[in-house]
Amino acid sequence: MRHGIGFRKLNKTGEHRKALFKNMLNSLIKYEQIITTLPKAKELKPQIDKVITIGKDNKLSNKKRLFSKLQDKKSVNKVFDELSKRYSSRKGGYSRVLKAGFRTGDDAPMAVIELVDRNPEAKKIDKPKKVETKDKTKDTEAEVKTAKK
Repeated sequence: MRHGIGFRKLNKTGEHRKALFKNMLNSLIKYEQIITTLPKAKELKPQIDKVITIGKDNKLSNKKRLFSKLQDKKSVNKVFDELSKRYSSRKGGYSRVLKAGFRTGDDAPMAVIELVDRNPEAKKIDKPKKVETKDKTKDTEAEVKTAKK
């Protein structure tokens, strides 16, 4: 009988699985959309839904509970400040898993897991802004001319 088999082990130890999902939860909260393998995305969906449900009840005990799970102040603050307000009228189903084909290297099924009604600007958080630089060809030409003299 299959009693007590409630989650995928993903061929990892318990500690590795716990760290993996903690990192994936933090990334999903930060960027609001991540690409991963399909089994990992299916396991992550109930966890992010529970995190957002906990964040909707703004109590100190819930903040401590989330911090013990996520171990990142920025993620906890984003859950309580932004996500809880965004999903205040929604009863559940805060995330979705979309199949995204297969990975080229090992043909693993890939998926996109994202928050419903996500902020498209959240994906651009860590990307550096482009700074206009001088035309490098002009600089190198000037250096070559001075070197020849």
